[in-house]
Amino acid sequence: MHFRLHGRLPAARRPARLRTLARRKLPLKYTDIDYLVFTDAAWFTFSSPSSSSSSSRFSGLLPQGSPYDRETYRYTPLLAYLLWPTTPAAAAWLPGPWVLWASWGKILFAAADLAAGWLLVAVLRRHRGLSGPRALQYVGAIWLLNPMVATISTRGSSEGLLGVLVAALLWAVHERRVVLAGFLLGLGVHFKIYPFIYAPAIVWWMDAERMGRGQRSSSSSSRSRNGGLLLAKLQRFVTPERVVLALVSLATFAALNVAMYALYGHDFLQHTFLHHVTRIDHRHNFSPYNVLLYLASAAQQQESTGAGGFKIESVAFVPQLLLSVVLIPLVGAKKDLAATMLAQTFAFVTFNKVCTSQYFLWYMVFLPLYLPNSSLTRRPRLGLAALGFWVAAQAAWLQQGYELEFLGRSTFAPGLWWASLAFFLVNCWILGLIISDLGISSSTVSISSTKPKRKN
Repeated sequence: MHFRLHGRLPAARRPARLRTLARRKLPLKYTDIDYLVFTDAAWFTFSSPSSSSSSSRFSGLLPQGSPYDRETYRYTPLLAYLLWPTTPAAAAWLPGPWVLWASWGKILFAAADLAAGWLLVAVLRRHRGLSGPRALQYVGAIWLLNPMVATISTRGSSEGLLGVLVAALLWAVHERRVVLAGFLLGLGVHFKIYPFIYAPAIVWWMDAERMGRGQRSSSSSSRSRNGGLLLAKLQRFVTPERVVLALVSLATFAALNVAMYALYGHDFLQHTFLHHVTRIDHRHNFSPYNVLLYLASAAQQQESTGAGGFKIESVAFVPQLLLSVVLIPLVGAKKDLAATMLAQTFAFVTFNKVCTSQYFLWYMVFLPLYLPNSSLTRRPRLGLAALGFWVAAQAAWLQQGYELEFLGRSTFAPGLWWASLAFFLVNCWILGLIISDLGISSSTVSISSTKPKRKN
């Protein structure tokens, strides 16, 4: 049977390693609460919902329950499947003491960071014109040896899995492996929604000339001007590679969603996708929407407001998507795909109504590809100023957040509000620097990035 205590596994049912971490009296525990959510969800997934099926030979190997029995689990079931070794059900199948597998998820997330670093080095060498040692220096300093990246993964956050998926996606696109790129795009969007923003940039970048097909016949230019030129442009846009990318990514995304819906029904749709549209999470949130979301959550708890009122958090995605999905890809994708994806991600995180430290990894994975030819490295003072302002604004918010969440002091206004606004403005300034670099960096990127490598 299932054991639940406010949506969490009782301490006695958790791995001994996690119980030890949970009992510590430090105000800020190293293991992230998300890791407890992940491992609890895995336990619910691979535990038998009834005692009658517990005697089955494969009772601990195949999913039998639902990860959504763990409250606050808002992810695809694939993540719970990956954490099967952390469950008691895995003890009969894995060598060594089961307690040693309690940190399997952290090891997996850290390994994903290393794999992402290897892919970044490959892209820098083959498509950005850097030598092996210089590519390794950038990737090592910015990603592999970055204490923020290492800390987030070893605390138990799963963002490293998204990092390796996105890095692999960019590598596959540059290598002209269209089927693989489509699969990775569909898998990434299923795993977490935000990678869909890269689809417009990749499609716009993937023109016939860049994919090695050369210019199409210009005979269409002699057609009548009443629609002939428009039809020719449409024909040039609909290339075989773009069609394959769209079909494979949509098929992958649809197949995974249909399979998960067949297993878990509406719970899968609600917690994996729909929840993120209306979420009003105000904890650890750097966004300027933070205070507004706090007030909205308080109003919901009091149940004193009408249901028909306008809620600004429901339309907060409009400027976010306009920038990251439409304007930035159109401006920069054909000039520098990697820098464009960085700008897209930076805009998406900056304008998101929920912005936490884990989200910073979404754009940090692109920094080793952008910085070698950026104005931040050509003008060291500008680069140091951008880094200093970003760290200082974040530290100011963390100081206010610590007083609020750990010392119980009401710092919502003016401290937390001003800190959130300052961090937002700093990010907007840095985003402007990245976008302004798109036209410049395109002329310094290695010509190999425009030559076809391999095609499916």
